[in-house]
Amino acid sequence: MVAQTETRLLTAPWSRAVFAFLGAVSVAFHLGLIFSGLVPNLVARPLHMMLALPWIFVFAARSGMGLATGLLLTVAGIAACGFVVLNEAALGDQYGALEGALQFVIAWALLLLVLEMARRAIGWPLPVVAALALIYGLLGQHIPGEFGHPGLPVSSFLGTLTIAEGGIWGSLTGISVNVVAIFVILGAVLNAGEAGQGFMNLASAAAGRLKGGAAKVSVLSSALFGSISGSASANVASTGAVTLPAMRKLGYPRALAGAVEAVASSGGQIMPPLIGAGAFVMVELTGVPYTGIVSAALLPAILYFLAVWVGINAFAQRANLAGLAEADRPDTKTVVVTSLFFAVPFAILIERMFVAGFTPQYAACMAILAAACMLLIDGRLTLSWPRTLSRLEDAAFTAGKQTAMIASIILCASIIIGVLGQTGLGVKITSLILSLSGAQLWPALLLTALACLILGMEVPTTAAYVICVSVAGPALQQLGLDLLQAHLFVFWFALLSTITPPVCGAVFIAAGMVEENWLKVAGRAMLLGIGLYLIPLGMIANDDLIRLADAPAAAFLAAVKIGLGLTAISYGIIAPKAVWFRATLCAGGLGLLFYPVGPS
Repeated sequence: MVAQTETRLLTAPWSRAVFAFLGAVSVAFHLGLIFSGLVPNLVARPLHMMLALPWIFVFAARSGMGLATGLLLTVAGIAACGFVVLNEAALGDQYGALEGALQFVIAWALLLLVLEMARRAIGWPLPVVAALALIYGLLGQHIPGEFGHPGLPVSSFLGTLTIAEGGIWGSLTGISVNVVAIFVILGAVLNAGEAGQGFMNLASAAAGRLKGGAAKVSVLSSALFGSISGSASANVASTGAVTLPAMRKLGYPRALAGAVEAVASSGGQIMPPLIGAGAFVMVELTGVPYTGIVSAALLPAILYFLAVWVGINAFAQRANLAGLAEADRPDTKTVVVTSLFFAVPFAILIERMFVAGFTPQYAACMAILAAACMLLIDGRLTLSWPRTLSRLEDAAFTAGKQTAMIASIILCASIIIGVLGQTGLGVKITSLILSLSGAQLWPALLLTALACLILGMEVPTTAAYVICVSVAGPALQQLGLDLLQAHLFVFWFALLSTITPPVCGAVFIAAGMVEENWLKVAGRAMLLGIGLYLIPLGMIANDDLIRLADAPAAAFLAAVKIGLGLTAISYGIIAPKAVWFRATLCAGGLGLLFYPVGPS
């Protein structure tokens, strides 16, 4: 995978400066869209892809041949995207039908480029699924039975995917352009300064002195940091660089240290206020405002970290998990000062969204400006222009690279969604789920969870969520789930692959950092992360849990009940107690989790 490539062809200082400049252009473009008013989608979205091309094809090249082909593909991609931008008005009048040989060439070039972008960015699985979807759209009329389709005119099929807003320039890409990129920039600016250290200091002061304190520092810091990074792997690599050595120094077993970091980092993708790219895609797919998504996700996320916290306490009874020494904990002044580096931008973000009522992307722009100003100073409140310029370069570089990575994933997933919409395959798969489940909700939920787990092993969380919810979401709604309930259920289960073998990205990285067998790390991670498996099911049995905005009292009651159940289960499966006692705790916890309070 590109994100894990250790060798780069372009490692000279001048090349970093070039890509930092490209990142700055990307930052200026995406921020400019927020302040410039309406820009046609067939202008903004192809430009978004154009800015991503050099990062995927040139910066991440792994060999001389890769670099040569990458340069050619970048030029071809810029030409194809430029054609769409320059002819936006005329293409809009064609209503998604290609005209002339040149447009067919452009269409095929765009589709193949998107597939190759995804392959180079994240490997084969997602582009293979997208390629199969394209083949189905072109040849599905030859498939007998109900899973065939009547056939689509090639000019309309390809045109809808490439010159209209029904494929790679569709609403998913719009979310990547207008929202996800803005929050990626915010995370990059925060991480370029003292915000990351502020997270660590606050977590160390809050939990460092407790039994198992180093592990609990990992939980708190990963929850805070993960809320802006939105990536479990990035979270492990960043906070783990500090927390894992601290746990090892205090004698924590390697497998447990790696498991704590993997589980805590995975929770960052469900932790408000920023959550991750999937939350913004959910806004588009459900029509629920971002503030509604955040309020619905808050209590489940807290319950997840509660279960992890209880699990650490239970493991502390198996081994002597010491807290951080006083010398290793920051003093109060340092905590207060460094915490301001993330508290001020976060406060502005939340105030602009929830009090002033601005859109999430506009509120994030205000937070970005505040975070950029805070790059001028450090934790000692000293000013250094060279340091500030270096931080700005780091922020631009990181923002450009991460935006390109997300763009490559969403563009490829958009092909699949476009084909599902044109062929009606999504409706047929929905019918199959209903049939296999016997039109019963819980069997349908288990089938959906299994599909999410399998797909999530091969593609990133956001892509797995989009694909699964497109085909399973309607079935779950037909069986009685609310729209947001169905989407949150699918999104949570798309996260399972971060800690569940055989493919568990967060576990692989953490295991490598502690030099331990990854299966040992995964086993403990699954115990600590039990909430990731049970809380989505608890959302279904206790639908008040996600209604914090509409019914806060009922939501808190549901949270307390589920929290008690998770505490009993987490303690029961880990603590070194008598088998009968642990079994009783688990049975009682499951009863609390699934027995509804009052009418559902």
